[in-house]
Amino acid sequence: QVQLVESGGGLVQPGGSLKLSCAASGGTFSTYTMGWFRQAPGKEREFVASTRWGGGRTYYADYADSVKRRFTIYRDSAENTVLLQMISLNPEDTAVYYCNAHRLNGMGPDYWGQGTQVTVSS
Repeated sequence: QVQLVESGGGLVQPGGSLKLSCAASGGTFSTYTMGWFRQAPGKEREFVASTRWGGGRTYYADYADSVKRRFTIYRDSAENTVLLQMISLNPEDTAVYYCNAHRLNGMGPDYWGQGTQVTVSS
């Protein structure tokens, strides 16, 4: 079974940084779009960032406007881990962050991790 496991969340002060990791197993993830969503209390889940492999060993990344100047998504060479480096964090970034994966051809379901809590507070 496809499994996604997030880690790296925690408590950080405003202006601080944090790196999240998503470890994927059970699939050939070079054929998947992988990324991050987040959900704050009382709000809908929102897109944060995503990445997919392109030609050769390059990959493409997309970001929500609210984070693209501060967050960077990485996909490792093993094609089974996606990272989210977050800097200049503010309280509005407080949310549960979820890893997501879906096949590029659109077949099959979306897969989700269990989530990791990020809290930005002074």
